[in-house]
Amino acid sequence: MTRILPSYCLVMLLTLQSSAQERVIHFPDVAPFQTLVADLHMHTVFSDGSVWPNIRVDEALRDGLDVIAVTDHLEYLPHRHDIPFPDRNRPHEIATASAGDRPLVVINGSEITRRMPLGHLNAIFVQDANSLVLADSVAALQEANSQGAFVFWNHPNWVAQNPSGLAALNPVHLALLQEGLLHGIEIANDQTYSDEALAIALEHDLAILATSDIHGLVDWQFAVPEGGHRPVTLVFATGREKSAIREALRARRTVAYFKHRLIGRAETLEPLLAASLTVTNAAYGFGTTVVAVTISNASSTPFTLRNVSAYTLHEHTDLIVVPARGEVTIKVKTGERLSSLTLTFEALNALTAPGTHPRLPLAVDVP
Repeated sequence: MTRILPSYCLVMLLTLQSSAQERVIHFPDVAPFQTLVADLHMHTVFSDGSVWPNIRVDEALRDGLDVIAVTDHLEYLPHRHDIPFPDRNRPHEIATASAGDRPLVVINGSEITRRMPLGHLNAIFVQDANSLVLADSVAALQEANSQGAFVFWNHPNWVAQNPSGLAALNPVHLALLQEGLLHGIEIANDQTYSDEALAIALEHDLAILATSDIHGLVDWQFAVPEGGHRPVTLVFATGREKSAIREALRARRTVAYFKHRLIGRAETLEPLLAASLTVTNAAYGFGTTVVAVTISNASSTPFTLRNVSAYTLHEHTDLIVVPARGEVTIKVKTGERLSSLTLTFEALNALTAPGTHPRLPLAVDVP
């Protein structure tokens, strides 16, 4: 017997489906690479987090992530009397089993948790986290590197260890850089962003990263139901294999995504903007020299664009917003009927350096 859902049930179902789609973090591929969404810093009850590792997997799948690293603290274990922790690889094992054959890559990692001047560093792609439990900090990092780890400096602007909030390299970090033991830096962590960390990444050739550093629930911490999102790193890899992801991180092919802002090197970020924003239609009004141009957005973040073209707009000021997974039509005054033109915009919610917004040229062909 066919059952017909009441109208209110159908509306609720469609609302839930729409909500699930809106929370997914998606950016288009940038040839020849796949754009993978990664959160490389998170905690569970095996250190100071509030959830079992399988919850981290379920949250990641709901957010459309491709890659996660479970990075519980090595030295800080406030739950150790309730949850004995003899094997530091156990969170990764539980998360991997929970992911099963679902489309999520789970990377083994640990947070090496020390006071300044070292601070906190994540080592991911480790083979055996137990081997990193060493009294000597540099020895722990050397061991991580010997296992092929990718190592990055966590929250260098954290006021608990750096009261000024100004990220700065000290002699310890400079020595790590000289030895090739440090490969990336968080320019965004949880709710904070650091211009100074971005400057360090650019000056010292480090991968630019954003992470959630989640301890509680993602939905609560980042107001996901209200339109927020966890900070993530977009990784441009040749494939979904761990080796390909590690190679992309080591090659610094990353963009940080934080509070609907995109931060990365120009050579990586500008192709992503070009893949996300495209002109899908253009036509002149009858008898006018005003052309209607439709700009479509293939990504899950809205873009705020400032018009810096040679042409002014007819119905907008110099600022336009292209909605996430949507489009906007602008009318451009060209003065004469052209078969082609180029519109140039500054992407105001994107950064290639502190205070520097990339420019996006859009070619427009008018039938």
